[in-house]
Parts: sequence; structure tokens; C-alpha cells
Amino acid sequence: MTVPLISVIIPARDEAGNLPGLLDEIATALATIEHEVLVVDDASRDGTWALLEARAATDRRLRPLRHAESAGQSTSVWQAGHEARGEWLATLDGDGQNDPADLPSLIDRARRGDVTLVAGHRTTRHDDWLKRLSSRVANGVRARLLRDETPDTGCGLKVMRREAFLRLPYFNHMHRFLPALVQAQGGRCVSLPVNHRPRGAGRSHYGLNNRLWAGLVDMAGVMWLRRRSRLPAPLETFAREDTTARDDRTERTP
Repeated sequence: MTVPLISVIIPARDEAGNLPGLLDEIATALATIEHEVLVVDDASRDGTWALLEARAATDRRLRPLRHAESAGQSTSVWQAGHEARGEWLATLDGDGQNDPADLPSLIDRARRGDVTLVAGHRTTRHDDWLKRLSSRVANGVRARLLRDETPDTGCGLKVMRREAFLRLPYFNHMHRFLPALVQAQGGRCVSLPVNHRPRGAGRSHYGLNNRLWAGLVDMAGVMWLRRRSRLPAPLETFAREDTTARDDRTERTP
């Protein structure tokens, strides 16, 4: 198989009702771009794994992965990033609310060469009022404390350099702070407006408690990491002379 330009990573838990349509949309959106799709089944209790097995038997681009016990979204993305083979990673949620049609524009922006991460910005949300409120509060607190200049870090749609992602410190819930973590490593992030859609099937696994309150502890940790980071630091290496080549020249000298 040709090495893909982009590896699409989808963490999924109990998303059997949304994945078929989502995978079809990804195939259409990236029809002219060499890609692979890694779906991480995070210990689903519905038919997610059976669906992925059946589809992977006929789709060479699909690479299903599976957790026997739920490990969470950050672990799913982090492990898939290590398994991926593309130069770039694209992430999107398995609930179908991120629109794969936005992927080409994010990829085009990323490939200009001046950024490390391109984040989606959901300018129009299609969630219930509690989810919109918790997201607005969380984004506001993050923006004030981390100053990551990213208006919607909670959007699952992102494109980033794989090599930069693999250098990031790993911890649970790291996926919520990717722009700040990338910037702490000397990278540059930009945001682009993206479409947002209502959830198709199933229900959300997130609420106010695990979006805001649990995130406050993580945010304190990210602030500490940013304050303690000293990367990138200019590093000079010793240019050792090639003595073998010099000896050869000496022996040939009359």
C-alpha cells in the first residue's frame, strides 16, 4: 500500500449507528488524497467492532483498532497516532457531528508549511443548551488562562503534523489542549471555520462534570508544562572532519 499523506483518526465508543455514513463521507471528501483511516473502538458495547471488521475486509484504507476496556479519547488518539503512517494526522469525532467535507480545506492550509496544527472552529453549534454552555465556559476559561489563541479547542476536527504530535507529553484528556501543547513545543496553530451537525444516532458521553470541572485540574497541569517548557532550544552539533577522506587524499599526494 502506498504511504498515505494523511492518517484520519476517529475515536469511537458505541457509534455503530454513525460510523457507516461517516466513513462513506470521508472516502468521498478524500477521494483525490492518499489516506488511511484508523478507527479506535474504545470498548464499545454495541455492534461497532463487528461493523469495522466487516468493512475493513473490503476497504484497504480502513485500519480498525480496539480496546478491551475503555481507555478514553486521548489514549485512543495517542495510540492511533503512533500506529499511523501518514505525514499528517487528522482527527474527528465518531458521532458524525464533524463534517468530513471540511478536511480538504484544513489539509490545504496545513500543507502551506507555516503551521503545525490547524484546528476547526464550530461557528454554528448544533448541540443542546447545556453542552453549548459548558463548551463556551470551558473555551473561555482555557483562552484566558492558556492564551492559546484558539477559539474552539473542543472541536474534534484538527489536522497536525504527526512528528509534532508524537513529541507532545501524554496524559489523559490531552486532546482538549492540543493547541497549547503544540505551542509549548514551539509550533504554530491556526483556526478555520468548519461545519457542525446534529448527532445522528446514540448519545453523547460528555456533560458539564467531565467537560469543565475535570478539565480544571488538567488545565493547571498544562499551565505548569508551558511554564516549564524550554523547547525548542537552539542546539549546535560538532562537525567532525572526515579523517578517512583526509587520509585518502594524503596517500594520493605525490
